[in-house]
Amino acid sequence: MSATADHAEERTNPAARLGFQPGQVVQELGFDDDAEQELRAEQELREGIEAITGQELVDEEYDDVADAVVLWFREDDGDLTDALVDATTMVDDGAPIWLMTPKTGRDGYVEPSDIGEAATTAGLAQTSSVNAGKDWTGSRLVTPKSARSGKQR
Repeated sequence: MSATADHAEERTNPAARLGFQPGQVVQELGFDDDAEQELRAEQELREGIEAITGQELVDEEYDDVADAVVLWFREDDGDLTDALVDATTMVDDGAPIWLMTPKTGRDGYVEPSDIGEAATTAGLAQTSSVNAGKDWTGSRLVTPKSARSGKQR
């Protein structure tokens, strides 16, 4: 695909910025279909991920290891550290956990310092952030290399 085609896909598919590949299994946690306004933006991102991977998202009932996790999280959803620790058990070391939080000024906004603290406590490092749609910011979290190398023995 050309650079121009890549940029066109990013404009039409918000999930294109997240780095998913065809055939990957993506587990989704914390999807909330109660908030109608948010639902439209969430649904676009979800459909975009499915279009890229060619597979439906799997939920928390999935009983195998996923290639990535998309975790939707709002300020009042509970303890972010606990949610991130739980998400790390669902993927192999080094697989990304995409933490989706509402943008500044939206209901459920999570302070970046809270994300950083929870990620560090959960043993994760933030590698990038992306605009994941009109209402959402995505933070890419992974197990740091030093932690991964210790687990591979």
